[in-house]
Amino acid sequence: MRELGRIRALAAELAAAATEDQLRSLKGRCDDPTLREWTYLPGDRPGLSFEHMTAEQRELAHELIAATHSEAGAELARGVIEVERMRRQLATGTQDVGPDKYWFRVYGDPAFDDPGGAAPWGWRVNGHHLAVHAIVVGDRLTVTPHFIGAEPAEVNGRRILGPDEDAARALLTALDEDQRRAAVFAAEPPDDILTRDDPAADPSVLPAGLRRTDMTAPQQEMLDALTRRYLDRAPKPYADAVWAELDRDLLRFAWAGGTERGDRHYYCVAGGDVLIEYDNQQDDGNHAHSVWRHLRDDWGGDLLRAHYAKGHNADTTA
Repeated sequence: MRELGRIRALAAELAAAATEDQLRSLKGRCDDPTLREWTYLPGDRPGLSFEHMTAEQRELAHELIAATHSEAGAELARGVIEVERMRRQLATGTQDVGPDKYWFRVYGDPAFDDPGGAAPWGWRVNGHHLAVHAIVVGDRLTVTPHFIGAEPAEVNGRRILGPDEDAARALLTALDEDQRRAAVFAAEPPDDILTRDDPAADPSVLPAGLRRTDMTAPQQEMLDALTRRYLDRAPKPYADAVWAELDRDLLRFAWAGGTERGDRHYYCVAGGDVLIEYDNQQDDGNHAHSVWRHLRDDWGGDLLRAHYAKGHNADTTA
């Protein structure tokens, strides 16, 4: 994967630019249990915050976010940070809202050089409404759990998650009455995504919904396009690999809440290894959450299992 060289170089450069004190916050082991402790709520996280980085380090961190996403995914991640600044401006009534509070950790050693099969390593960024977990093994990358939120969901005419919302609503609108009865599971949306920030996403908590196999061909195309919107947050080779492995006939679509733009609502798409949730019900339908989980490969689970099954005993302490 061509992008991995740049991702690796940026992560190594960020670690190399850190002082000894900063490294104590920035660096972690790949087997560190805090890797799987994440949240999309406000509050401090383990790691090195933008607040305590130099301007050069912040630039490297932003470049690392961009390199680990597609162009569309990078725009979403930037959008979260920009909308969060707007939220603080609205809350305080001032333009001077202080530094962005997003925490970085680098797990393992991105500078490790082993042509026969590089040791696993990764990085993550966590903060309010942004959570990206990147794990690299050899020439493969994973980026889930991947969470994007927006509060407000619409501010100054900008809706960073608007296309994801509109695509799901368009699919719902295209369903006939019988299909809607299967897809719509509640008049009121749940108060948040149902899988929350659980370390292991449980698909059994999701509603059954409408099966893809019970949709018409045009409706299936709409569901496929909606699913790809989430996968396409990642670099194309990874998104394409997940898509190729997915049995799309296992996908189901479910909706709760109002059907007009501005109504409080929720939807999910799940099947096979893919689990997607979206809700926009807080603040009277102006506070959106979206998450993409990979049931086998969150935090690189599948990659790491395959790596260690081959007998690799790479050092994870660096």
